[in-house]
Amino acid sequence: MQEYDAIIAGGGHNGLVTACYLARSGLKVVVVEKNSYVGGAAVSRELYPGFTYSNCSYVCSLFRPEIMRDLELARYGLQILPYEGGAVLKKDGGHLATFRDHEANRREFARHSPRDAEAYDRYSRDVMRHCRFIRPLLMRTPPDPSSFRPRDLSELAFLGRKLFDLSENQIYEMVRFWTMSISDYLDEYFESPVIKAYLAVSAIIGTALGPMSPGSAYVLLHHYMGDVDGNVGAWGYARGGMGAITQALSQSLQASGGEIRAGQGIERILIKNGRAVGVTLADGSEIRAKRVISNMDVKRTFLKSVDEWELPASFVKRVKAFKIRGSSGKLNIALDGVPKFTALPDDAPMMRGDLHFTDSIERMERAYDDWKAGRWSRDPFQDTMIPTMIDPTMTPPGKHFMSCFVQYAPPKIEGSEWTDAERDAFGQAVINQIEDYAPGFKNLVLHAEIRTPRELEAEVGLTEGNIFQGELTFDQLLFNRPVPGAAQYRSPIKDLWLCGSSAHPGGGVMGAPGRNAAAEILRDIRQPTDMSDAYAVL
Repeated sequence: MQEYDAIIAGGGHNGLVTACYLARSGLKVVVVEKNSYVGGAAVSRELYPGFTYSNCSYVCSLFRPEIMRDLELARYGLQILPYEGGAVLKKDGGHLATFRDHEANRREFARHSPRDAEAYDRYSRDVMRHCRFIRPLLMRTPPDPSSFRPRDLSELAFLGRKLFDLSENQIYEMVRFWTMSISDYLDEYFESPVIKAYLAVSAIIGTALGPMSPGSAYVLLHHYMGDVDGNVGAWGYARGGMGAITQALSQSLQASGGEIRAGQGIERILIKNGRAVGVTLADGSEIRAKRVISNMDVKRTFLKSVDEWELPASFVKRVKAFKIRGSSGKLNIALDGVPKFTALPDDAPMMRGDLHFTDSIERMERAYDDWKAGRWSRDPFQDTMIPTMIDPTMTPPGKHFMSCFVQYAPPKIEGSEWTDAERDAFGQAVINQIEDYAPGFKNLVLHAEIRTPRELEAEVGLTEGNIFQGELTFDQLLFNRPVPGAAQYRSPIKDLWLCGSSAHPGGGVMGAPGRNAAAEILRDIRQPTDMSDAYAVL
């Protein structure tokens, strides 16, 4: 039987990143993916003739430029097209335009509140300070604060030096920020409801928190840490859809001698004498390897793919307690033309970016109230985009693709599984909201793909449809992600590793967990690390 140096369980972007780095280091690597295509949540699919959908993830910013350079992704066709801004459409018929340029944003803020325009400089400075503290940690393995190993002590010293660069007051403010609600944080700077609604968006995307929930401020920071062409906080579209990222990764992997087996789901991870030795596929066949690296989330890896008796009971208990609640849905819509939004002038440049219809934090919180009650939001928050305003390669001439990312959609409806009728009603609520702001929109709809947490779990393998493979709350970050004592991509089972977004630094199409996991695996090959003592105290 052929044996590989490494099996990557799951062909999402992090799994492909790990595979690329290992293959470039000379290891014999195979990626095993249950779907007939690779990409996980970063895919481009033609589900309606002539139209390409980014049918899960839909914008790019967080993907690390270091990874793009290392793996030569531009050589394999990856191109990121930045967009300049967007708009929040108000119920009273007005709008707040948003821009990538700071001064343009400031002038638009002044139209709504001169005081808020002045506060925007201070807000941007303070948030950027938090970003500068966190960004260098994204591509580093978090230290174990209970360990006396030299590398952990060195990483703790690195954190200490970064804290030393801050004043006493700045340290206090940083800790407050990580634990505050975004609503309370924005109240310290701004007065305009629509400005606060615009700035709160990044704090609720993909998370089972509302804008008034403690800890939501950090989620905003997580989304601010990306860049496009060196512009920190900027966002863009992958030309050809988000699948362009994973297709470039696939080509980079294969150019380095890596192998991809699509359409072959993993049934179990094989464990022998406390060590991962391969996987059993859904058809009963086996693949053997010296190590298994799971790109699945932590619950799917350890609660569904490994026998519980192979793991310490305390570890299993922590994995079960890991918060991974789904809160999002997605509509992908084929349009016969460009919608006409009554609040925007014809050919408005804002149409090329993100459009929002929730003009106050209170409306956001009421949408979250529905989620808490086990219902989809009747007045949902939408992050709506028309990527084909910038990238015409995704549709026939004159036609357009609209992406609607929706908060909130619960993993179950009042405790019961989603039905097709409920899915369709959820989709209709989203379309009805767009129609309110763009009369005649429904007449442009040629096709709509509706995705609830049910579809995200069944098709992509995201437990409960959580797009981050685990919530980004302060208790699940750094050396606590996914669980204390198991935050360095290793597991209690020798040669079984994690490389997905359940590991540090978390979710989004970032690639950092995959790159960091590869670095630890290669380091371990050179100098094996015995982690048994770490799990003995869990």
